Amino acid sequence: MPIPTTNATQELPAVNQILASVGQAPVTTLDQTNPDVAIAYDTLLQVSKEVQAEGWTFNQEFEYEIAVNSSKEYEIPNNMLQIDFSESYKGNIDPIRRDGKLYDRYNHTYTIGSTTSDTFKVDVVWLFDWVDLPAPIQNYMVAKAATISAQRIIGDPQLIQTLQQREALARANALEYECNQGDYTIFGHPHGQRSYTSYKPYTALQR
Repeated sequence: MPIPTTNATQELPAVNQILASVGQAPVTTLDQTNPDVAIAYDTLLQVSKEVQAEGWTFNQEFEYEIAVNSSKEYEIPNNMLQIDFSESYKGNIDPIRRDGKLYDRYNHTYTIGSTTSDTFKVDVVWLFDWVDLPAPIQNYMVAKAATISAQRIIGDPQLIQTLQQREALARANALEYECNQGDYTIFGHPHGQRSYTSYKPYTALQR
């Protein structure tokens, strides 16, 4: 019977890779009373959030339908890094994240629906757990976290330069994965569509 995969079982090897990069011995648990483990693990979590916030094919979702609560507000989940109304929406709402909810800058209110049954389509960037991240993205995050951890723990310029080179290669591999997954062309594939949308001057004038 296979052992269930959890964040802890997958994050531990990643932390050990970071520790090895700075010349530290591997550990068997994520014991945060160990200063080096705490730095490596916290750095990995920080980097994971930063990289995912860029928005990749694996964690972007377009035309995602949301519904307002009984107060006609929308509370944003903690695993939602970015949210904006989809281009298909034609109403006068300019949403941003504020106090854990959608706030309408256009109408200066948290109330985004006229009724509690209102639904809206939004474009979302999600924050995923480590176990749900593609391997090339994980490798890039580990390499980036190793560079930052080396700066925090060792401070050796030569080691940092070596780790930065490895990080650059890992990011290149991550971007190659992204291009393959996104099926991009020179025209782009906006929101999964496979047709070219020509330039519209009025979209620039609206800015």
